[in-house]
Amino acid sequence: MSETDPFVLSEPAALASGAVFSSPHSGRNYPEELLRRSRLGMPGLRASEDVLVDELFGDAPRFGAPLLRATAPRAWLDLNRAPAEFDPALIEGIRPQGLNQRVAAGLGVVPRVVSEGAEIYHGKITLAEAEARVARIHVPYHQRLEALLARARGRFGAAVLFDCHSMPTEALRAAPRVHGRTPEIVLGDRFGAASGRAVMAATQAAFERAGFVVARNAPFAGGYITQRYGRPARGFHAVQIEIDRGLYLDQARLEPLEGFDAIRQRLAGVIGDLVRITPELGAVAAE
Repeated sequence: MSETDPFVLSEPAALASGAVFSSPHSGRNYPEELLRRSRLGMPGLRASEDVLVDELFGDAPRFGAPLLRATAPRAWLDLNRAPAEFDPALIEGIRPQGLNQRVAAGLGVVPRVVSEGAEIYHGKITLAEAEARVARIHVPYHQRLEALLARARGRFGAAVLFDCHSMPTEALRAAPRVHGRTPEIVLGDRFGAASGRAVMAATQAAFERAGFVVARNAPFAGGYITQRYGRPARGFHAVQIEIDRGLYLDQARLEPLEGFDAIRQRLAGVIGDLVRITPELGAVAAE
């Protein structure tokens, strides 16, 4: 696989866990067409990118779990949106279809704005262009993710998807405090709909043992991916992980801080615990 493929899959030498890690917003292969047609420069386009999240969770295969990561950037196509969430304000020939707050805000499957709210394009794009992006990137990514989860459940009795993201520090200003502190990690399971209670508790405990301040479902409860794949009654659990970018990233320059390696090492310890969660019970399996 290469950076021109719709995803890169890193497999473990030996599959040892029902865990599957996904990084859908860390893609950084910006198409020339996007750069040519956008009203934003590269720094502006990267405002929506989960910068280096795929590297932060890059140790997953070492612990026996696959890591699936996007190559295309979120500003080009958002893998955490439903494939039919087309924005009529951006895509020609699309009529509004009910109230969808994400689409109305310009954050459909083909985004109209970056997360800072800045318009990406000078004008509209065709429906054929939008459908081609979905067919080339969205469809194969989700086909592979679904296959990985089915394999995990088939091998281990249940699967746990850890959907890995990052959040700007400023997004946490209004977040509920945890024992008087600002959260550093926000775990989302759509308020229990996407994951078993014990799995979520074990996930939170893994981050807290590593010293992170953890909140649940506020301000982020999970998106399309957790909604689509989280089916606890069927043996599929999904937990969205949001990490504060300020822990590891110079958010103005989009470059790793000096402490990046230390954060990655802490997360390696967390991953080691996450892959040992027994999906059926949510408990860490005995060594």
